[in-house]
Amino acid sequence: MASIDLNADVGEECGNDIALFDVVTTANVAAGGHAGGGPILIETVATCAARKVAVGAHPSYPDRENFGRLSRHDEYESKALTDLIRTQILDVAAACAASGTTLTHVKAHGALYHDIAREPAAADAFLAAVLDVARDIDADLYVTGSPNSSLQAGAQARDIAFVTEAFIDRLYHPDGTLAPRSQPNAVHADPQMALAQAISIALEGCVQASDGTVIDLNAQTLCVHGDSPDAVAMARAVHRQLTEQGVIISPIARVVD
Repeated sequence: MASIDLNADVGEECGNDIALFDVVTTANVAAGGHAGGGPILIETVATCAARKVAVGAHPSYPDRENFGRLSRHDEYESKALTDLIRTQILDVAAACAASGTTLTHVKAHGALYHDIAREPAAADAFLAAVLDVARDIDADLYVTGSPNSSLQAGAQARDIAFVTEAFIDRLYHPDGTLAPRSQPNAVHADPQMALAQAISIALEGCVQASDGTVIDLNAQTLCVHGDSPDAVAMARAVHRQLTEQGVIISPIARVVD
């Protein structure tokens, strides 16, 4: 029987996190770079723990003005980038420990997500931070990211579990990358369109790209952006339809890739 994880980016001071926690199985908690942090981070993790939602860290470039969606890769040497990411992951890990839950994974946000997918050096810096924290808290952390990316290659080379992710609310290019948000129709505003995409990915391992072609897209987890206007409606519809078709919706406690 098919199984898939539903994840959402939360603790970003927008959207309806509480409603999402009734539907998703995994949360990526903003760590203060693009949003959240501090009391919001602590409260979000505590709520995840109470709702039995798996918790991951969601680090980003420090860029609240642009919600972390502007690349700052050129501003950081490798060690500085590792230190930046490590600090944010540790903040989420500390909140997990205080709430009696366990940090399970790390997923980058926004421009950082795309930079580590494309740039091996950025991916190396990111993975170094993950490994550092894993040693510090004595935990096996998995990494979430795009299939066939520099991040996946780097994780596999370091024996870090890698979970492939797809987005239900974003348009894909024929090469499997996401269409930039600046491009028209890059974000699916219609919940039915997002639902159709989620079902196609979960059940058939493929998605219709921007040019109309159908491309392979195998994913172990589906993401709903918490800041999307219809995020809750999308998540509920996806959860209901997949469950009705016999798909088990469950968190990824540990993945061996």
